[in-house]
Amino acid sequence: MSQQIRITVGDSSYAAELNDSPTAKAIYDALPIKGSGSRWGEEIYFAIGVDEKLAPGARDEVEVGGLAYWPPGKAFCIFFGPTPASVGDEPRAASEVNHVGRIVDDVSSLTSAPNGVQVVIEPV
Repeated sequence: MSQQIRITVGDSSYAAELNDSPTAKAIYDALPIKGSGSRWGEEIYFAIGVDEKLAPGARDEVEVGGLAYWPPGKAFCIFFGPTPASVGDEPRAASEVNHVGRIVDDVSSLTSAPNGVQVVIEPV
C-alpha cells in the first residue's frame, strides 16, 4: 500500500505518493523533512538524512513527476523534465537512484522553482 504525502516547494504544494519499497518506508518514517533544494536541470534535490543503500532495480531513467532517492548524496530527488544527463526530453538522474514514488499533481509549475527553494515533505 502506498503512503500519501504532500510536497511543498516554495509557495506551491503537490499531492504525492510513496511506493512500498524499503527506501520509501525509511523516508516516510523520517517525515516531516525540510531542506533547501538545489536545481540540476529540471530536477530538485536535497540531502534528507536518510541513509539507504542502492536498491535492486535502481536505474537512472525517471518519469516526469518521479520521486527518487540518490544514495551517494543521501538526497531526495524530484524530477519534472530533462536534466544535464538526459538524452532527450525524459528526466535522467546523474546515476542510478532508488525510485520511491511520484507526484500525482501537475508538476509543470516546478520549472519556475529557483535554486535554493525551501522544500517540505510531510505525511497527509
